[in-house]
Amino acid sequence: MDVFSQLEDFQLDVLKEVGNIGAGHAATALSTLLDKPIDMLVPKVRMLPFEEICESVGGAETVVLAIFLRVEGDAPGNMFFILDLDAAKNMLLDLVGLSITDQEEYSELELSALNEIGNILAGSYLSSLADFTNLNMQPTVPALAIDMAGAILSYGLLQFGQMGDQALLIDTKFLEGENEVQGHFFLIPDPESFGKIFSALGVVSP
Repeated sequence: MDVFSQLEDFQLDVLKEVGNIGAGHAATALSTLLDKPIDMLVPKVRMLPFEEICESVGGAETVVLAIFLRVEGDAPGNMFFILDLDAAKNMLLDLVGLSITDQEEYSELELSALNEIGNILAGSYLSSLADFTNLNMQPTVPALAIDMAGAILSYGLLQFGQMGDQALLIDTKFLEGENEVQGHFFLIPDPESFGKIFSALGVVSP
C-alpha cells in the first residue's frame, strides 16, 4: 500500500513539528553566524509527487538558485534548498548584508554565504529528523547551482542516481526585523527510505 495515502492530518503535524524544530536549530545557528537575531517559520509542510517539485517553485524553466546534497546513512536520499533569484538576492541583502548588482552573477563570497546558509538549514532539518526517528542521517558536502529548476533536478538524478517518486516539502520563511525571505526545502528519500522514516515516526507499521 502507498504509505502516503495513509498520512492523516496529525501525521503531517509530526512532520511539521520536525520542520519547526529544525527551523529553530537553523535560526539559532544563523543568528550566531551573522551576529543578529534571525527567526524562521515553517508555514507549510506537505508531501508531493516528484514531478510536482518544479511546479511548486514556478515551473521547470524557472531559473532558481539551488543548494543540493546527498543524505547518507540509514535512510539515504537527496536534499534540495531552492530559492528564486529575487529571494536569493533579498537573503544576501537583508540577512547577510551583501548587495549584488546582477541576479545571475554572484561573487565567490556571495555564493559561499548562500551555500553556508543552505548547509546550516539542511544540517538542522536532518538533525531534527534523525532525533525524531533515531535514524542515522548524515549530509554530504553541499553543492550550489543557478539554472532552470528542471535542469537542476535532472542533474540531481544523474549525480545521485535514482530518486524516490515522492518529496517532503518544507516551506521555509526567514525573518530578520521586518524583512522576510521565502525558500523551499525538499527531502527526496530513495524509494526504500520513506518507509523507514515513516515507520520510525510511527506513521506506518514496519
